[in-house]
Amino acid sequence: MQDTSTTTDPYLWLEEVEGEKTLDWVKAQNKITLDKYQEQDLFRQIEKQSLEILDSKEKLAYPQFVGEHVYNFWRDEKYVRGLLRRMLLADYLNGSKEWEQVLDLDQLAEDEDENWVYKGQQLFSPENERTLIWLSRGGSDACVIREFDLPTKQFVEGGFEVPEAKSDIAWKDRDHLYVGTKFDDDSVTDSGYPRVIKLWKRGTSLEEATHVFEVGKEDLAASAWVSHRDDAHHEFLSRTIDFWNEENFYLQGDKKTKLPLPTDAPLRGLFQGYLFTTPRTDWEGYAAGSLLAIKLEPLLEGQLEIEQLYDSKDGGTIESVSCLKSYLVVAVTENVQTGLHRFELGSDGRWNSSPIEVTEGGATSPAATSSWRDDFFLTHESFLTPTTLYHHDGKSTLKSVQSLPTRFNSEGLVVEQLWATSADGTKVPYYILRPEKLPETGDSPTILYGYGGFEVSLLPRYLSLPGRNWLEKGGIYVSANIRGGGEFGPSWHQAALRDKRPRAFEDFEAVAKDLVERGFTKPANLAVHGGSNGGLLTGAVLTRNPQLFGAVLIGVPLLDMRRFHKLLAGASWMAEYGDPDNPDDWAYLQKFSPYHQVKEEAEYPPVLLYTSTKDDRVHPGHARKMVAKMKSFGHTVDYYENIEGGHAGVSNNKQQAFLTALIYSYLWDKLAH
Repeated sequence: MQDTSTTTDPYLWLEEVEGEKTLDWVKAQNKITLDKYQEQDLFRQIEKQSLEILDSKEKLAYPQFVGEHVYNFWRDEKYVRGLLRRMLLADYLNGSKEWEQVLDLDQLAEDEDENWVYKGQQLFSPENERTLIWLSRGGSDACVIREFDLPTKQFVEGGFEVPEAKSDIAWKDRDHLYVGTKFDDDSVTDSGYPRVIKLWKRGTSLEEATHVFEVGKEDLAASAWVSHRDDAHHEFLSRTIDFWNEENFYLQGDKKTKLPLPTDAPLRGLFQGYLFTTPRTDWEGYAAGSLLAIKLEPLLEGQLEIEQLYDSKDGGTIESVSCLKSYLVVAVTENVQTGLHRFELGSDGRWNSSPIEVTEGGATSPAATSSWRDDFFLTHESFLTPTTLYHHDGKSTLKSVQSLPTRFNSEGLVVEQLWATSADGTKVPYYILRPEKLPETGDSPTILYGYGGFEVSLLPRYLSLPGRNWLEKGGIYVSANIRGGGEFGPSWHQAALRDKRPRAFEDFEAVAKDLVERGFTKPANLAVHGGSNGGLLTGAVLTRNPQLFGAVLIGVPLLDMRRFHKLLAGASWMAEYGDPDNPDDWAYLQKFSPYHQVKEEAEYPPVLLYTSTKDDRVHPGHARKMVAKMKSFGHTVDYYENIEGGHAGVSNNKQQAFLTALIYSYLWDKLAH
């Protein structure tokens, strides 16, 4: 199929990310939008309130285990870019506030004249002396990686340092790294991720690293994974074919043994000689999405010895698997609520399971685990219950460590799980957060939020910013668990895959209609909001059924389904959406591509699109071109592009507060009639 998009698209020039003409256009659009809202009292109030929450000292200091210490990355009004800090675990559990400073990102950025954004650290255990610090310029996915010595709190002179790229790193041992990065133009896939893995020895240049493994340009990525445990050391290589398929290899010296597993059975961990997987389709008599334990040694000889730990027929989906020293902690979502389960291997060789009791309802998640210890941290929260951080001693004692303060007044608010009926008869759940007493007029300002893709589950999380800026002021907030997500296992996701993507849109529209039919709101008072794939969702329903909504928010979106695979990481999503260069795929893609479906003669509600120049995952050109096209047709569109911020749209608390103020002042302006 010939690609005519480069000759027929009049706004192709807006894909030049940082071109002078493009950025002049961006700044002009920003000014138009901000002139409307930035000076409003409501905008300033929301920005101030949001920044108070984001910069508050009363927030959870999430821990990371590092030997006998816990580390924490902290942002507030003093440490805008953030501070990496530590204290002894015993002191942390006793409520100490005396942190030891490790790395000041604001000072580092000033000293090096770089716009550094902290992206995490990658520790070498169990030594716990050396770590790799990931630093992004402006918040993009591409990072510079630099070795850091924790005892001296200094970057290692002459240590490992990887130039800016989308890289994959794994510690083999203290003096060797498996590295996948942009060695040259041929070493990355079409999606921009590593396709070549090399072994890099300390004291040598990156160019001298030894070739270990490579995959095809059309594949998504190559990666290495090393399991450092006290019971054994194991090394793996992975060929990620696409988002939903992978091949894994066991590495022993120069010998690579391909694991005889289905490509849609992702590895979830390694523990006491067992590999864990959750196949996405039925396999060997086990239902898709079940948690399976497979003995590694027989597997390397081509033999399958499988034990089922969790049967997805029970109605749940596996959110995470954490391999501790002596047992597993598994997060399972059932009916859009998440709990934790403990699995351990008995002396008889059988797996035993038991629930880890916290609080019923809401979402319980592991917050910090280590393969070298049995105690761990977890959190519990719900829509109206602030997050609490707990420490579990690995036996039976659960201790509350810290809780978020109440961020908004929830008195008189109720949470309900309701079900809408989609176009094909499927029952679709959604959560509604609303005042117990509603106006009889049935026109409450309402936000309907959704995602519907990539097996992502929307769980009951505490809504600090929406609570303060929307719910507390009388608005209704709705979270829709539409198909395409992972709330009910692989089948729920696959029901909206590729040519079935419109099922997600129909589900979302069904929830919107259900809200009106139940008398909660009216179309003129209903807004939809989504980001990334959720931006595709809200862009699609805008062009499909604009009469259902009073406002549409489209964040860091995917909108041009003809060229998405040619922009940044877009090629990696073809397994989710399809290949626009395949005529059969384009035949259905063009029917829901928002950029192609927007019409001059249509009547659309007001639209706000926002994105980030530094988003190197979803290209800002999607949002830019949609705005330019809609404005050329005379439609009401506002646009804001943060010049930095990455795919999150922001890179610090001030930017987050600013964007929050724009979103909610916009919504109150459009919906509070």
